[in-house]
Amino acid sequence: MANQTKAEMAAALRDAGIPRKAYSIPQFCARHALSEGFYRKMRERGLGPRETRILDRVIITEEAETDWRREREAATAVVE
Repeated sequence: MANQTKAEMAAALRDAGIPRKAYSIPQFCARHALSEGFYRKMRERGLGPRETRILDRVIITEEAETDWRREREAATAVVE
């Protein structure tokens, strides 16, 4: 596995049925049909998901993604 590309490693995990637990910003944006520019606007306004920084990488965990969706849904809930 040491000589595989990131894409090959991701495909191997997917084929083995191992779910992904964290996403890059482009992956997160693709999952939620957002442009990266819109993501940056949300982040600047404090409306983006929690980010985890590891050296020069930024990832969004599955838990942060779930919390973010719940927060956005709650913020737009109609009170009757």
